[in-house]
Amino acid sequence: DEEFNELCFEFGLELDEVTSEKDIISKEKGEGKAEGASETILYKIDVPANRYDLLCLEGLVRGLQVFKERIDLPRYEKIIPAEGEGQRLIITEEVAKFRPHAVAAVLRNITFTKERYDSFIDLQEKLHQNICRRRALVAIGTHDLDTVSGPFTFTAKAPSEIKFKPLNQSQEYTASQIMDLYRTDSHLRHYLHLIENKPLYPVIFDSNGVVVSMPPIINGDHTKISLTTRNVFIECTGTDMTKAKIVLDIIVTMFSEYCEKPFTVEAVEVTYPNGKTHIYPELAYRKENVRPELINKKIGISETPSSLAKLLTRMCLKSQVTGNGNNIEIEIPPTRADIIHACDIVEDAAIAYGYNNIQMTIPKTYTIANQLPLNKLTELLRLDLAAAGFTEALTFALCSQEDIADKLGMDISATKAVHIANPKTAEFQVARTTLLPGLLKTVAANRKMPLPLKLFEISDVVVKDPSKDVGARNYRHLCAIYYNKNPGFEIIHGLLDRVMQLLEVPPNKEGGYMIKATEGSAFFPGRCAEIFAKGQSIGKLGVLHPDVITKFELTMPCSALEINIEPFV
Repeated sequence: DEEFNELCFEFGLELDEVTSEKDIISKEKGEGKAEGASETILYKIDVPANRYDLLCLEGLVRGLQVFKERIDLPRYEKIIPAEGEGQRLIITEEVAKFRPHAVAAVLRNITFTKERYDSFIDLQEKLHQNICRRRALVAIGTHDLDTVSGPFTFTAKAPSEIKFKPLNQSQEYTASQIMDLYRTDSHLRHYLHLIENKPLYPVIFDSNGVVVSMPPIINGDHTKISLTTRNVFIECTGTDMTKAKIVLDIIVTMFSEYCEKPFTVEAVEVTYPNGKTHIYPELAYRKENVRPELINKKIGISETPSSLAKLLTRMCLKSQVTGNGNNIEIEIPPTRADIIHACDIVEDAAIAYGYNNIQMTIPKTYTIANQLPLNKLTELLRLDLAAAGFTEALTFALCSQEDIADKLGMDISATKAVHIANPKTAEFQVARTTLLPGLLKTVAANRKMPLPLKLFEISDVVVKDPSKDVGARNYRHLCAIYYNKNPGFEIIHGLLDRVMQLLEVPPNKEGGYMIKATEGSAFFPGRCAEIFAKGQSIGKLGVLHPDVITKFELTMPCSALEINIEPFV
């Protein structure tokens, strides 16, 4: 495991964790649910979002083998069939309005095993999630070519006119019924909105009118791939041509390894509504030239041109030195759609050289750094609050709506809270507008600790502000609470006086600070005061209302102070 971790790091990846299905389930759902789950060791590997060629085992192993110089990078070849023998895909006028692009290819005489098949499906799913933007830009369909006969037609029809048996279903449905069927499907319901409100749905037929697929929702059951499938027809339809071509290239380069003639792909001719034709996949190789001194200068190393070419070749970028060593000619394979500019090539050279092998040097530029005044004040206050016997807490910046509204006796609309559009959990629905709930939850989690509990936190709160370009702004708040058998209002009041003493703000009306009786929904009636300093209200202190205390599952009295420290910077 350690060796593999090291290898991943050298290759620019991260071995996130070594785990098993059983471990994952018991972590997420508890020990009881994990019984009977597989204990096979799983490696969780973080792959950079631009490296689509490493998203499946085939590509990852191939990349690492080339990196370790155990194999040479394979040469991907497209075979153009003889006139009239190849497959064709015809795009019609109807579909060109809302899903205009389609590309296709055929993998001939492929041999699947259970592992290869799973990896094949898994790669499609991963591509759907990232480069295809959840099928909005591209949808992939893979079919058993021997069950249908070309040419194929990509067109659009009214939902009532489309009728077929969807993948893994037992009967035929019309397109409208399919939409209803999958509305409750945890996996497919997320894609229905892509075509739901269109008058026509996209669909692919073969020459006998058999429905091959209804992109971007589901394939037909008729063309389902099994372990005995020998010839695979792959189509990618979408709204973004560049991404469709990249997706097709990735799938065929990864799995052509298992064809009878490895790394060969049979081309398909695509006919556009205007009559023009194009052959896919493109599998385009292109050449780039980069000067060795540019690579050396950008990384901060001094390697010879030939060793730089060797480093790049290990990163699947076949390179050779040209022009008396003044140039490196790099061939970009179709698997590396992420190489857009010379800086991408420099980055790969740096990865192959090893970030840990680059010598650290002092920068030539001379600059004087300075701490942000607000952060400097925060640091100083934290030290002194700790010296006053309070323990610092660090709580989440997101919380639930109840925490900042209902539990504090306020209405959510009055809090000016910033809401998360699609929160993953009920605990993280809004950005906090006050630090108090975080500290009360901390006390609730530490009820076993000896009393008194004296906690403080100095962090940002977030409130809506229409005058800002982002619609919200942060304020740096200081919050402290005292939790004991008696409320201890005098202790919190004493802390306020100490903070003001440290900030050199005198206790008077003119230019100093003062407190004034007020009422607050979270505080006990008659036990709450507003704090004024520098002519403005900066916060409140007081004894918390018993309702607030019980809502946070506490049983003792508690007093609290919360002020905005920004006026004192």
